[in-house]
Amino acid sequence: MSFRALVMLSFASLLVACSSDTPKPESTQTEPPATARAQPNLGPLPAYQRELSGSLLGVPAGAEVELALLVIDERSRPQRLIASSKLNGTNQPLPFQLRFNPESFPAGARVELRGRASQSGQLILHLPSRRISQPTTQVLGPLQFEKAP
Repeated sequence: MSFRALVMLSFASLLVACSSDTPKPESTQTEPPATARAQPNLGPLPAYQRELSGSLLGVPAGAEVELALLVIDERSRPQRLIASSKLNGTNQPLPFQLRFNPESFPAGARVELRGRASQSGQLILHLPSRRISQPTTQVLGPLQFEKAP
């Protein structure tokens, strides 16, 4: 057998081996719609962390909510992020858990919980600032969103 015939035979074998008649399996896992997605259960609170929890009221379905625990300066400007969380609105009370490291909580500084909700990239609601005075686990209860100015 000539070298050329051997190369052609090898090439043809390679093409046959790479071709497949069986269709690829379709993915059976589908992601739930964003509005139906619940906040994942974060499990038990580790000893080195603290948590702010409660529920957010007045968030429409499909809105993206951002919560942040921030260090605020004397001019009410955010200086540093301590913790943040993103949630999706469901048009029902939206439970939240915001975990943070108490060591990152500066002594004597002003720390606030702030929140905003946007829909289609436009700010629609905001959460009035809530001062957090101590780096302890706290249940804040229901917090009402207000229309953004």
